[in-house]
Formats: sequence, structure tokens, C-alpha cells
Amino acid sequence: MSKRSMLGWMVMGLALGAVAPLGAQAAEAARAAEPASGLTMVVASILTAGFALGIAAGLGALGQGRAIGSAAEAIARNPAASGEIRGVLILGLVLIESLVIYVLAIDQALAPGPWPRRCRSLEMSGQGPLAFFCAGS
Repeated sequence: MSKRSMLGWMVMGLALGAVAPLGAQAAEAARAAEPASGLTMVVASILTAGFALGIAAGLGALGQGRAIGSAAEAIARNPAASGEIRGVLILGLVLIESLVIYVLAIDQALAPGPWPRRCRSLEMSGQGPLAFFCAGS
């Protein structure tokens, strides 16, 4: 690693270390100013996780469709290489699908607890944007 890049990483580390307390203060101020009802952090994280999983699944499906279409075209052009093309296709499809599964795992890891506990903490009584999730708990 060159001296210039090492110096750059050191400056970046010092800058992030100096700015970190500001982020903690901003989070505390936001928590104090959070409204009693409406869009809370729990609701926002649930909605964000849903959008992220939807986008990942949609783009993963588009990628898989393009991969299958390209593989079919390649096999049509050169039928003798169909075994190699099929192997690479399956590996590519597995990797594309694993990205969607990673998004699902991250969504579940970042979610603020199991559904029954979320419903009790939000004290939903049939009113609110996520009341239909809490009907059975």
C-alpha cells in the first residue's frame, strides 16, 4: 500500500471518528422528538424492509429471465456446448437467487423483534397502517 493511500485511509478514519458523536446526538434528538403516534421507527423499518425485499425480488427475477433467455439463445447457436452453458446457467441462477435470500435474511435481522411483540409495543387497537398484521396476535 502506498504512502498516499495509507494517509488517505488515516484521514478518513480520523474524520469518521470525529463525526461519530454528532450522529449519536442526532439520533438522541430524533428519538426525543418522535411523535407518539403515526410513522414511528418500527413502522418505518417494517415498510422499508418490505420495499427492499420487493425491489430485490423483482430485479432478481429480471436478472434470471435475462440469464435464461441468453442461455437459450446460446444453446440455439451452438447445441454442442449445451452442457457447459447449462452448468454456467445454473450457477448464475443460484447466485442471483442467493442475493434475494440475503436481502430477506438482512430484513429479518434488522426487523425490531417478532410480530406479537411489535403489536404490543405499538398498542394497535385495529387502527393504524399495520393493524392487519397484528389482528391474530
